[in-house]
Amino acid sequence: MALRYKTRKRLSLLILIVALPLYIVAAVSLVGVFERPSFLVELVIYVGLGVIWAFPLKFIFKGIGQADPDTPDS
Repeated sequence: MALRYKTRKRLSLLILIVALPLYIVAAVSLVGVFERPSFLVELVIYVGLGVIWAFPLKFIFKGIGQADPDTPDS
């Protein structure tokens, strides 16, 4: 299913403004449930969680900074 440029742009803003802060709170809460690991283990967990969220959403963010390809050239 191909999303239009405007839809992807709005969805990316929604993800960055609403979903990403919720994901960060969930990640910190998840790590906080367990006994605090050593600094390096905690760093690896946060870096891994920080990278993992972007892979399923890569198709939404791809090309958002470009000009709208749906508008005709004038």
